[in-house]
Amino acid sequence: MRVTVCELPHETNALADAWAALTEHTVVHASQLVLLPEFAMVDPVWESRPFDIARWNAVEALSAMQLRRLPELRAEFVVGTRPVRVKGRCVNQGYVWSAATGLRRLRSKYFLPEEPGSWEATWFHRGDPVFPVYYAGPLSFGLNICTELWALETYADYAALGVELVLSPRATACATTARWLAAGVVAAVRSGAFSLSSNRVDASGACGGSGWIIDPAGEVLCVQAGVVPQNAHYWNVNVRKNIGGRAEDNNRTQDQQKQSDNHEGVRPAQRQRNNPHEGLLRFTTGVTLYRCGKPRFGR
Repeated sequence: MRVTVCELPHETNALADAWAALTEHTVVHASQLVLLPEFAMVDPVWESRPFDIARWNAVEALSAMQLRRLPELRAEFVVGTRPVRVKGRCVNQGYVWSAATGLRRLRSKYFLPEEPGSWEATWFHRGDPVFPVYYAGPLSFGLNICTELWALETYADYAALGVELVLSPRATACATTARWLAAGVVAAVRSGAFSLSSNRVDASGACGGSGWIIDPAGEVLCVQAGVVPQNAHYWNVNVRKNIGGRAEDNNRTQDQQKQSDNHEGVRPAQRQRNNPHEGLLRFTTGVTLYRCGKPRFGR
């Protein structure tokens, strides 16, 4: 599966240019899974307090409108997070969109910081403490939203369940990029999966971009350093399954295909594995870096 990570701003003019460049990139390169940043295309309401219901209503409505643009990416799957109310509770909810099924909800963010610039506990109710396994076609993935990259206890479970991607939409500052990248390396090594992250970006550095792809051995295959105002950066890499010793993956029973009662689109893991590096995805092409639609080549 060909996967793409990116950086996106939220300011109207910058977003228009970045989105046009991203859609062109995903179409030309036939991206199959696109990971968007946390709260893509809407204001980062958590940067200030107190909670404002009018502002929440506005950002929730804008997000719903912006998500109607996901088909423009022409990808089979798009993963991200959105502001939404569930039974009257404001949450930061993950989603997976596909052309076949539309938008399906995933888990909502559970670990919420409460500090200057990140007043998330002010704006959101806690979501799901459970970190299930999800599927995008044949690929299994876990969703650790931003701060949840530090939920180290989740990675051993992912390894035991055979998760192949750890997806982390982020909204993190330029000044803290190194520590977040370190968390991504830990996520990859401890889970035995690829760590993929897309980040918001703005000229102030409050969100500093630097999406990444890290392989299960902890090698950083691509990462963008620094902030380039009003530009977006995209990476895609072709990955494929090593199906040796995992023929049963192609013979799921009807019971295994059933959706979870608690999370739409969740399927139980096919089996546990003792070796967390067995049957992993592997990269089969180089990484193509894009800046404003102009390619440059990484490893």
